[in-house]
Amino acid sequence: MVRVRRVADESIAAELGIVPGSEILSVNGREVGDFLDWEFLTAEDTFVVTVRLPDGDVVEFDIERPEGMQMGIELEPPTVRRCANKCEFCFVEGLPQGLRRNLYIRDDDYRLSFAYGNFATLSNLKPRDVARILEYRLSPLYVSVHATPWEARKVLLNNPRAPDILAQLQELAAGGIQFHAQMVVVPGLNDGDVLEQTFQDLWALGDAVLTVAIVPVGTTQFSHLYTGKPMDEPTARLLLAQTERWQARALAERGERWVLGSDELYLLANVPLPGDEMYGDFPQIENGVGAVTYLRRRVREGVAELPRLDGRRIGIVTGSAMASMMPDLVAQLHAQTGAHFEVIPIVNSLFGPTVTTAGLLVGADIHRALTDRHDLDLALIPAETLNDDGRFLDDRTFIEVRESLPMPVFPSYDFVDVLAYEGTGVVTA
Repeated sequence: MVRVRRVADESIAAELGIVPGSEILSVNGREVGDFLDWEFLTAEDTFVVTVRLPDGDVVEFDIERPEGMQMGIELEPPTVRRCANKCEFCFVEGLPQGLRRNLYIRDDDYRLSFAYGNFATLSNLKPRDVARILEYRLSPLYVSVHATPWEARKVLLNNPRAPDILAQLQELAAGGIQFHAQMVVVPGLNDGDVLEQTFQDLWALGDAVLTVAIVPVGTTQFSHLYTGKPMDEPTARLLLAQTERWQARALAERGERWVLGSDELYLLANVPLPGDEMYGDFPQIENGVGAVTYLRRRVREGVAELPRLDGRRIGIVTGSAMASMMPDLVAQLHAQTGAHFEVIPIVNSLFGPTVTTAGLLVGADIHRALTDRHDLDLALIPAETLNDDGRFLDDRTFIEVRESLPMPVFPSYDFVDVLAYEGTGVVTA
């Protein structure tokens, strides 16, 4: 059973009398347990829905839906499957107290992997889950592989009961399911020979493995569980060299690079980031793979459309990792607009100096960096620092921070998105 959260006006559901609080019991006689059941069982244009209305009446509706028309039902969100692993490098384990409550939820849910691109370890899959993935063709999935050698993976997940990920992937691949994989690489645990074996195992799965992301382990000052070695420059260079050898093989044999290093790996190795050709359609950009390159492309493609902003003083807030990559972007923006841009790198006071990405900056840090900057006409902050409710990781709201600062402040994904409107005077917060 799933419960209806919202019904769209003038929709099929509204016409039938289905209202918020109604319970969807079954479709074509099959029980509806979550949003996946609902979406897949109602994919056809004709079906039978059994509903328990808020007054307790159970009603059966014969639906004949016009092609392309939606039922108009929004379901209450499902209960998220929690992670049973205790990975030393888990970012949630490295969080301080007092942040947004949902940040402490360690999800490991294949449904969210399919629906939203969340990475899952698949360590909690039951036979019925596998059957469901195959029946519903939940592809592609995003899988935290970390290592295919079983014993090494048990250590990485800190879970002696973790199943054999290779056997799981082989079963799903045989059923036509594809994956995007990631490995968080911990020096001394899953680099070197373990990583090489993992590459070989994933390669043997053929077209089932779409991409593999190599992400160096990262910790915060609160990562109390982590006992491994840090990822230093020499180790990052060795890891990148191993990655590039497999890229060369994949390019020669399959016409694609297949394995991709995260931006953080290149930064730690002190190696220039690749160009657009490395990433294709940027399939793992949300995992920090190609994000900087994509930003450069968006600026390159959009800068010609920017208005003149001569004399304007604009601050660009970013994390310390991005600061060294900003001069070229700023030069392009200045040449087109005439504005004076200042890059304002911020050391993350909440997570510590080892966390350098712009998207993990918090409201307090942004406020501290801008509070005395009366010389700025405008400030841009990374849009990735905010959730859909307009809150930073430290639970401060954007409105709260913005109203405390002496200049207009706008969240921006690529600078161009805000500056294109700034010259028209119609930018709104």
